[in-house]
Amino acid sequence: MNKWHINRLMTMSFAEIYYRIRQLLKGYSEEKFGYEVKFVSKEYRSKGNILNISVDFEKKYTNTLNVFGTDFNYNNLQEINWHQDVLSGEVFPLIFYRKINIRENPNLSAKYVWEINRLQFLTNICIKYSVTKSKDDLDLFIEINRSWSIQNPYLKGVNWYSNIEINVRLITWFLCWEILEAEDLMLYSPDFKEFAEKNWLPEIKQHCTYSYENPSKYSSANNHLISEYAGLFIASSKWGFKESEKWLTYAQKGLEKEIVKQHSVNGINKEEAAEYIQFITDFFLLSFIVGENTNRPFSKEFKHHLYKIFYYIYSILDCNGNFPKYGDEDDGKCFILDFSEKFNNFKSLLTSGATIFNDPLFKSKSNGFDYKNQFLFGNSGKSVFESIPDTIYKENSKFFTDEGHFFFRKKENQKEIYMHFDAASLGFLSIAAHGHADALSFILHVDGQPVFIDSGTYTYHTEKEWRSYFIGTLAHNTIRINGKDQALNGGPTLWIRHYETTVINQESGENIDRVTATHNGYKKEDVRHIRDIVFDKIKNEFEISDTIIVEGKKSVLVEIPFHIHPELLVTNSSGNYYQISKPQHRKVELFVDEKLNPVIIKGQLEPQILGWYSDSFLKKEATNVIYCRTQINCTNTFKFIIKII
Repeated sequence: MNKWHINRLMTMSFAEIYYRIRQLLKGYSEEKFGYEVKFVSKEYRSKGNILNISVDFEKKYTNTLNVFGTDFNYNNLQEINWHQDVLSGEVFPLIFYRKINIRENPNLSAKYVWEINRLQFLTNICIKYSVTKSKDDLDLFIEINRSWSIQNPYLKGVNWYSNIEINVRLITWFLCWEILEAEDLMLYSPDFKEFAEKNWLPEIKQHCTYSYENPSKYSSANNHLISEYAGLFIASSKWGFKESEKWLTYAQKGLEKEIVKQHSVNGINKEEAAEYIQFITDFFLLSFIVGENTNRPFSKEFKHHLYKIFYYIYSILDCNGNFPKYGDEDDGKCFILDFSEKFNNFKSLLTSGATIFNDPLFKSKSNGFDYKNQFLFGNSGKSVFESIPDTIYKENSKFFTDEGHFFFRKKENQKEIYMHFDAASLGFLSIAAHGHADALSFILHVDGQPVFIDSGTYTYHTEKEWRSYFIGTLAHNTIRINGKDQALNGGPTLWIRHYETTVINQESGENIDRVTATHNGYKKEDVRHIRDIVFDKIKNEFEISDTIIVEGKKSVLVEIPFHIHPELLVTNSSGNYYQISKPQHRKVELFVDEKLNPVIIKGQLEPQILGWYSDSFLKKEATNVIYCRTQINCTNTFKFIIKII
């Protein structure tokens, strides 16, 4: 048992430990005696099309899949090893899935392998076939699925390791079945009929069985559990196996519960990972649509919470559709129908929200009726969306005080000043898997251009030192004390000691907005940080006051970074005055407290990592950080002015 296992045990209740032991015993039984999922074609019944797709298929298909910057060519079937990390070239062993340690080899990324094995590129092939009706395209689809099944026998290999992956594949296959109109295709294509009955449907049933029998529970019951319920609900709605009705009841009940449990009353996801919001919402959205179209609707409470989630998405987007990048992000999608690099799923979700709720507010920040929504809602949905009046709304600051998310905003015509101040909790459940130690951090966008930024995520289970940096306090626009993070980390997606935040004061008026908050993450250091942010909307100016309360007489190291977007130029013409600029954009000025001696650091590796930005998963680049470091031995307050000119 290594240190990670000990740390993981520390986050478990006795009930969870008992459950984990039972799962281990179940695994030993599966490995020793085998486990067969029987598919009997006579027991299967087709349920017909659910989405009623009415899309004028365009040439949106490609021949490769970009996996975190690496091209994966799925046309070369002879070369595909479904267990290989395409970046490092290393391969996970084809052994019983519970014996695989995904953290053992630092050069082998399960995330890389899983991203390909979600098979989300298959919808691309199906769309292409719908355009070309080429036998070659259909044969490619069949052979890829057969290749996957052959290389991934039930319960063997890393692709059976995580239940979320099983359910994302189920959703991909559901969409493929709908796009291909598989029931009709089986009538006039004997080869496809043989494939569907002998390969595809048995594989689908294996996935449904696995999904049902291996739920994420206790401290793992986060977005993984949502995906499991959604995948099983959608699959059971589509394919009529003997067990489908049981699975449907189970999964729908779970979705009803988790949309409430994992969100606040204001629709804010409790994992404290902003990019995950679009990922998680799509599971609820697609399940909702399937339920409506199969006469199995969700409750009014479910629909109310779904509305609140859409409203929070509306609230967090700036004028260019950028979201505040707090917490983890890994570019994950529940499903992919539009493969364009510029596709904005947050804005697309607002199109969905506008269509479901007939809401002009959501339409005002949406993508328009895009390709994805044409798939989901068809021409009837398009008619609803187009009937919603186009309305321009005056946006002001929006404070979600109970959850600790504060959005300062001043918007005039096409000009917008937007700041997110994060006084939220670390994350969800005892492990807070996807939270970052970013209490009292802020980001600032001006006219849709990120200026002061969250550094991003970059990696999960590989490159330990980089994972530690990007989730750590120093990678955020807040204060680090004595070189320590605000929370105690126990592994790549594991926090074993959390902080608590407290909002001391908040007020919002016509000319002035103000929030004051604190956290107890440095209780063991006998230090408390209080941050006060005042937004003067007349002056276009933020005043940030950081008070460091020191108990007793001791020397305390204080570090205060300001991370700047890599597209921007930072100049220091005099003293503690900095100007941040980009051609054809408004300038931003930063005035640093005279008690400090700031320096600009970019792309530093030693003596500590600092000055790096990750815009997407497994990509990073050097960026400027205005960095302040000082020693204090009593309570001090530091003041900073940010002015937009």
